[in-house]
Amino acid sequence: MSESPIASREAALRIAIAARALNGLDVKPFVGALIEKLEAPLTEAKLGKLTVDDLRVILAGDFAEQGCHVGVEPEQLKDAVRLLWGQGMAHSDFPAVDAYREGDLPGSLRVAVAANRGENLDGHFGSCDRFLIYQVGREAIRLIGVRSTAEADAAEDKNAARSALIGDCQIVYVQSIGGPAAAKVVRAGVHPVKKPAGGEARVALAELQERLASPPPWLARIMGVPAASLAAFEDGLEEEEAA
Repeated sequence: MSESPIASREAALRIAIAARALNGLDVKPFVGALIEKLEAPLTEAKLGKLTVDDLRVILAGDFAEQGCHVGVEPEQLKDAVRLLWGQGMAHSDFPAVDAYREGDLPGSLRVAVAANRGENLDGHFGSCDRFLIYQVGREAIRLIGVRSTAEADAAEDKNAARSALIGDCQIVYVQSIGGPAAAKVVRAGVHPVKKPAGGEARVALAELQERLASPPPWLARIMGVPAASLAAFEDGLEEEEAA
């Protein structure tokens, strides 16, 4: 992504939720329309100054032909403005984030989950609304962040921007991902794992958690520890060397 973000992380979350409230408005032109009105970077303070009339003009203006339209009820406009202000976020389908400080879970992995609704693994890498960010350790699974893809989708190379968005993670769970996108994810140092059936994010992560004590080769490489399949062999070598 660009060195100068077009939106703060909190602003991006608000925009993504408001777009969904506006009949699933296409986020990219919506972001463009907001920048035209408020100038980049989009911040919580700037969004907090928008009025219903402002939003109505934005949706009916020059960006209408790009996907922004006024085909929404007045109450939807009011609800969308409240969401842009940050009101009602607690009642949105963005799950609550758990308390976490760096180092709380020694030996844990940071895992992204492609999501559209709630705390579910239900997204394609290139089109999901958000990434849920978890810290997965042997003793706990904590949701430490929710990252909207709104800013990434406004970038020239959307898949590269999405990869950068989760670049601090070691693994990303998705329902599906195309080959070119997967290459960019791997280049960013993130290991993609496909779960076509999807489901609850924590169920998939619980399966991962169970494998941390005795990891298969692919997971051992990520963790930087010997694979479970090699453990017995290495133990035998140590015994021979000690003899």
